[in-house]
Amino acid sequence: MEAKAIKADKYLDTLEITKHLENVEYIIMATPSPDNYKETPIHFTIFLNTPEALPQEIKQPVLEKFCSDYKIENPTEVLSQLMPVGFAISSTQDTPMPMLLVKQQDMASIPHTLMHVIDFLANSNEFDEAKIKNLTGWSYSYNV
Repeated sequence: MEAKAIKADKYLDTLEITKHLENVEYIIMATPSPDNYKETPIHFTIFLNTPEALPQEIKQPVLEKFCSDYKIENPTEVLSQLMPVGFAISSTQDTPMPMLLVKQQDMASIPHTLMHVIDFLANSNEFDEAKIKNLTGWSYSYNV
């Protein structure tokens, strides 16, 4: 079964992104992995609300903390770096969907901000929506 793309009705502009991210600590997103990754059926993206790259020596401990907190196992194909992130609005979603922008065309046409992103494939029994139902979901964590 193939995951369906979420249709964006519009994108937040840069001022809306700044306001939207006030008090956001991070966003975690889970999507189905490509079919050929049976041992790591979930594609995770963690968007840290910082425009600064994490120092090399804390990248692994930060990943391990998220894996422990969310019961994520066997992370592979890990990318941890600053990346442009846009936010899509859809009438079918309660919160803006973070979008990792990798194509130059998207970076040029979609308003975005820089965030430290940890992107990887893994397994977890806590994310059945992505693992079994082939759905995409995301959750915001706020500073208190």
